[in-house]
Amino acid sequence: MSGKQPKTSLMGWIDEQLDRDARLRQEVDEALNALRLEQDLIALRERCGLSQSQLAKLVGVSQPAIAKIESGKIKNLQLKTLLRTAKAMGATVKIQLQKSPQAGVPKSHRADARTMSKRRRIVNHSAA
Repeated sequence: MSGKQPKTSLMGWIDEQLDRDARLRQEVDEALNALRLEQDLIALRERCGLSQSQLAKLVGVSQPAIAKIESGKIKNLQLKTLLRTAKAMGATVKIQLQKSPQAGVPKSHRADARTMSKRRRIVNHSAA
C-alpha cells in the first residue's frame, strides 16, 4: 500500500481549477512558497533553541521584525535580511530557479535569444 491518501472531492476540484488556470496555479505556488520559507525560518530558529528576541539581537533587528518575517507580514523580504537571519542561525540560503511546466519563453524573448546567438557567432568568428 502506498503512503498517499486518496484525494477528497474538494482536493480533486482544487486540482482541476489549478490545471485549468495557469495564473491561479502560479499565484497558489507563490503563496505556498512564501509559507514554506516562513515555516522553515521558524523551524530553524526553534531547532537552534532561540527565541525571537535572541535571534533579533543576533541579526541586528528588533523582535517585532522577526515576528513580522515569521508571520509573513513582510511582503518584500530583502535577500540581505534573509541571508543575515540564516547566517545568525548557522544556516545557508539556497535559491533555485525552475521553469514552470506551463511557462514558455515569450516570442519576443525567443527573438532576442536568436539575435544574441547570431552576435556570439559573429564575434567568435571574428576573433578566430
